[in-house]
Amino acid sequence: MTDSEKKVRVRFAPSPTGRLHIGGARTAIFNWAYARAKGGDFILRIEDTDPERSTEENVQVILNAMKWLGLDWDEGPEVGGPFGPYRQMQRTDTYAAALEQLKASGGAYPCFCTKEQLDEKRAAAEASEGGYAGYDRTCRDLDPAEAAQRIEAGEPHVWRLRVPDDRGPIEFDDAVYGRMSFPADVMDDMILVRSDGSPTYNFAVVCDDANMAITHVIRGDDHLSNTPRQILIYEALGRPVPTFAHLSMILGADGKKLSKRHGATSVEEYRDRGYLSDAVVNFLALLGWSLDGETTIIDREKLCASFDLDRITKKDAVFDETKLDWMNGVYIREMGPKAFEAAAKPWIEQAGATEAWFSAHPDWASKAYPLLAERLTRLDEVPEKLAFLFWGGDVFQLDEKSVSKVLTKDGARADEVLAAARAIIADEENAWECESLQEKVRGLCDTLELKPKMVFQPVRVAVCGNMVSPPLFESFELMERADVVARIDSVLAGVFGK
Repeated sequence: MTDSEKKVRVRFAPSPTGRLHIGGARTAIFNWAYARAKGGDFILRIEDTDPERSTEENVQVILNAMKWLGLDWDEGPEVGGPFGPYRQMQRTDTYAAALEQLKASGGAYPCFCTKEQLDEKRAAAEASEGGYAGYDRTCRDLDPAEAAQRIEAGEPHVWRLRVPDDRGPIEFDDAVYGRMSFPADVMDDMILVRSDGSPTYNFAVVCDDANMAITHVIRGDDHLSNTPRQILIYEALGRPVPTFAHLSMILGADGKKLSKRHGATSVEEYRDRGYLSDAVVNFLALLGWSLDGETTIIDREKLCASFDLDRITKKDAVFDETKLDWMNGVYIREMGPKAFEAAAKPWIEQAGATEAWFSAHPDWASKAYPLLAERLTRLDEVPEKLAFLFWGGDVFQLDEKSVSKVLTKDGARADEVLAAARAIIADEENAWECESLQEKVRGLCDTLELKPKMVFQPVRVAVCGNMVSPPLFESFELMERADVVARIDSVLAGVFGK
């Protein structure tokens, strides 16, 4: 079977040492989309070999972030699969078996050099003209019998890879960077297994990828320097080398590597700030990849049908949060009332809504969504925009700036306007319907000989607390008539003493 005929198998292998970083999320999206586009398998593997930082809580944090992003995995935790287990700490037998294979073939040898000895040699080499060139292979040609005897005696040792002396340049075709070549003579005999028996990263990841039949390794370019080392391990084990695709860095707007100084960096932070998962996936997919160089709104279906490695660029991607805000706004405007209600409910509750309120207003979403959709970039903006709905009657907040600019400004005649508007709003013969109420209040422009702004703004401030709110009379329909009247009465009494 040729490489092109093999079923695509890709993996995302996070370390559960904290939250899922945006950079890791992009890597996961690229792997997931490529598997879906090629009809392949997307594997989630947990690299939990750091016992101090790899916790079960952190594993759940990563799984929850993946679920929120909608990146379903075909094999991995909670799913299982034929190549499990999918946690490195449960795969130690596979690393031991691989080491035994390398021992038998002569591909690995024991090294008894202590850390102190290696540090001394490094210091001496760095002080010399040639500089440090890696491990000097002191133990490479030890007599096998002597080595076995020292191991039997319990002398601490590591196991190193025996890099072939006659190995030419290590070359491979990276799906992003093209033809890559590394001289083998600068590759020292790296440690495969530490003195405590634990595998090093490069050894474990090669064993896992080989045993899981991974065909494509799509990862950040910070791993590019690991690739020639890993190829040597594949060759020593006699296993096929996968296709590598290394992704460029994600930079902040200042051109530096994305970090906490640029703001939120984890998936959970963006979720909690009110971004939609569809928007985040769309945005991250475009950090280093494009459909055609022009299209910016790409839904999951299109992404999974069109994603390919040849559209990934080597150019570093810039995380532009302004663009993410715009994109999130597009998705909010396209999601519809029902989806909005489900997604925004935590923030609506934060604004003051209770289950009783939801029950009493079953059609609130169909009315509120059109008022809000055009005015939102993130769902965490909902509480500020909707809080006035839940103040009740005479318990509410007036923005001081709005009071001075609209209600108490010389010549505003706001008290006259509010008194006249109250009469219209309180009259139960007037239907509690936005268009009818708006037209009747607009009639005050002629009656009081005032411009529309001088009529509508005082009512807006009195009812909503400030000069900025969703459309006023449409908002009335989401409120009780008695509450609206009570607020106007409170302003007339509190501001004007009437």
